[in-house]
Amino acid sequence: MDGFTQVNVLDIPRIYTALAEWAACICFSMFLKPRLKKAGYAIAAGLGLVLQSVFLVVSGDVRIWLWLPCMIGAMALMLVLLLLLNDIDFTAAVYTCVRAFLLAEFMASIEWQLHCFWWPKNDMRWWQQWGLLLVVYSVIFIVFGIVERKYAAKDRRLTVTNKECLRIVLMGAAIFAVSNLSFYYEKTPFSGQYASEIMNIRTLVDALGVVLIFTYHIQRSENEARRELGTMQAMFENQYAQYKMNRDSIEMVNRKYHDLKHLIEVLRVEPDAALREEWLDRLESDIRSYELQNKTGNSVLDTLLTAKMVTCQKHGITMTVVADGKCLSFMDKMDICTIFGNALDNAIEHERTIPEKEKRMVHVKLHTQKQFVLFEMENYCPNPPKFRGGFPVTTKEDSENHGYGLKSIQYTVKKYGGRVMVKVEKEWFLLKVLIPLPTEEELGEITNNGN
Repeated sequence: MDGFTQVNVLDIPRIYTALAEWAACICFSMFLKPRLKKAGYAIAAGLGLVLQSVFLVVSGDVRIWLWLPCMIGAMALMLVLLLLLNDIDFTAAVYTCVRAFLLAEFMASIEWQLHCFWWPKNDMRWWQQWGLLLVVYSVIFIVFGIVERKYAAKDRRLTVTNKECLRIVLMGAAIFAVSNLSFYYEKTPFSGQYASEIMNIRTLVDALGVVLIFTYHIQRSENEARRELGTMQAMFENQYAQYKMNRDSIEMVNRKYHDLKHLIEVLRVEPDAALREEWLDRLESDIRSYELQNKTGNSVLDTLLTAKMVTCQKHGITMTVVADGKCLSFMDKMDICTIFGNALDNAIEHERTIPEKEKRMVHVKLHTQKQFVLFEMENYCPNPPKFRGGFPVTTKEDSENHGYGLKSIQYTVKKYGGRVMVKVEKEWFLLKVLIPLPTEEELGEITNNGN
């Protein structure tokens, strides 16, 4: 005997499916950066639940050939809800939508199968019916929420490439097709013949599909974390290597031009006064251009600023500096290189794209304010970049391997309990770094550790 004689095991109530789809969207949205404030978020989520429920209930009695378009419509509503609730781009929303849809399919399928197994005659009371749904959905919601939280980005930003999105769409389509093949068309070599058999196939395939999708997401997250960490580590080392190379170059230049100062004294006896003065003035001007060495009170910062000023002169960029480098005495040399090197490189790279040289400007400020180190850098930016998650999106084609400059700054600043803020105001790009000054006890520990 089939065991499901009194209940249509294939006819999952549409309201159950709507609740599962909405709950899955909320489950993933909990670990993404919200687009709306609390009140707006709650209203949008509530409207999403109503629309999802109405659509699925109204489309519940359509003909079989319209079933697939209706399912696609339900997915579209989930996609809209995810875009409305979360600060993510379309690609990331599609990626999340596929994961949420498959999780919802599994939730609805296993809940209804348990319903039909325990109450095959459909003689359960309303509180038993909704109690079972609440328990099953809650357990799945909590379990997968814990897994999602473990692998979610700390800044709650989700970046997905087109290739990753395409992969998960293809996997999702294959899983959905196999799990619903018997329901949609029974006359195939792979279709089930009995209701319980069809339901078992659907539930088991959905379960395996959810595991597969989550495994892929975990692997993708781990690979992304390793790639990002490796890229930032390479940037740290590159900035420090640049600092050491610039330091050696500047020391050599200083020695050479120190000797030239003595040569100037000799040249002043040149008999042709006009030629002598013209040549000496030109030589002194060249010396001043190489004697841009900053005296901020921090040798690492002095070397970085001097090297970047030479680069600015080469490309017609006006760079002004007001900095008290002594306030960075507690920071590691490599960390100073990472923060200031990446910030200046990003600004200089952008200024070089501005056609009018007189508009190429970079302003650097560094000082203490109350119990904080405040680093501010401004550069002229007539065409503001697009922002995602509070940071500008790289304009380079190879986005997977670029855009790590600000990430490495943020990563380094967080080591000291600081914050990074980025914004564009009146055609000026502003980077602000705020780092708390260490206490005397903390400063003592840093000194003992060799920093």
